[in-house]
Amino acid sequence: MSTGLQQFLAFAQTARRSSFAEAARDLGSSPSTIAKSVARLEEGLGVKLFHRTTRRVTLTPDGERLFKRCERVLAEVEDLQAEAAGARAQPTGTLRIDVPITYGRRFVLPLLAQLVREHPTLQLDVRLQDSYSDIVRDGLDLAIRVGTLRDSTLIAKRIDSQQLIVVASPDYLALHGTPSRIEEVSAHAAVLFRQPSSGRNRPWQLRQGRRQVELHPEPRAMVNDGEGMVAAAVGGLGLAQIPDYMARDELACGQLVEVLPACRPAPMPVSAVMPSSRLMPPRVRLALDALQALRDRAR
Repeated sequence: MSTGLQQFLAFAQTARRSSFAEAARDLGSSPSTIAKSVARLEEGLGVKLFHRTTRRVTLTPDGERLFKRCERVLAEVEDLQAEAAGARAQPTGTLRIDVPITYGRRFVLPLLAQLVREHPTLQLDVRLQDSYSDIVRDGLDLAIRVGTLRDSTLIAKRIDSQQLIVVASPDYLALHGTPSRIEEVSAHAAVLFRQPSSGRNRPWQLRQGRRQVELHPEPRAMVNDGEGMVAAAVGGLGLAQIPDYMARDELACGQLVEVLPACRPAPMPVSAVMPSSRLMPPRVRLALDALQALRDRAR
């Protein structure tokens, strides 16, 4: 590996670990060697990349910008190395994946944990968030996206579907009645999902006959987390539209009841997406194959 690339690798691993010592252990080097490599990189670029203390290092604004670009470039280098080693080689390296919070916890993380048990050379960098990352800029291998995809530059593989349902607590319905038609929703309190990516409330999607209907209920509560919405509905704050799997346990034990079941919208696709310009190293192919098997699981 060239001296210049070694410097960028030393910088990127130090940024991930916030420590020269931990970066050195990861790279099989010494802390002084890593620190010198970073210092030479700073000198060559003419910028300060880290704030240094006796215990840890933190990125400067210039360092933050460089790190985002480094992640992308080093991911490409890993891909090229994996391609050269053969498409069916042992999965190695770090799988960087972005996943919605609740879906990730319930389905994706158990699946990835199994892959690591089967392939000990594989490492994970899992980012649980309901806002969307820039896959290319952030150097991600994969991201899980729900709904229609807007970015045509990405490759998408459908792995699952998500059914939205409207629920409420029995106590709320006993006090306010159970709506039997879409037109009755406006008379009820609503718990809405505030989308982290935009800060806007997600409109409800329902079906009326053969038509898809979009509603914008007046909120009593706005929550930016799916499990938080379930808790709000259980607490009697109103009607909430959520993915069915999030309320599976609450529906089974009677804490929540589905309303307007005949008005369920069409299921939303769940896709694994990746940059179209990237090669597919073995770790990504392995994860993608496992994720596509989600469709065959009884949940």
